[in-house]
Amino acid sequence: MTDIIDKAAMALSAGLLLLGIVGMGIVEILAGQPYSPVPVTNEAGEVVATPLVDPVVRTGVVLAGIAVLGIYAAYKLVAPFEAEATTGHETPAD
Repeated sequence: MTDIIDKAAMALSAGLLLLGIVGMGIVEILAGQPYSPVPVTNEAGEVVATPLVDPVVRTGVVLAGIAVLGIYAAYKLVAPFEAEATTGHETPAD
């Protein structure tokens, strides 16, 4: 059984991870070349192309998603454990 905190943590972490990996990756592909996370320079050392989304931003969004999962795991460790409801069906002992 999942409660509201479980659903919120799953949705937030999944959203951040998908945004950081898939969403911003698609934006980079649609922006065109270069696909490199570092600025591209010519022989004179001038910057001729940079990525559309800064790699630090993408990494930060992905790490935020992982941090949400870590906080959720810590919450589950310290939250009181609820006993599972019994159905009334008992298994006889051998």
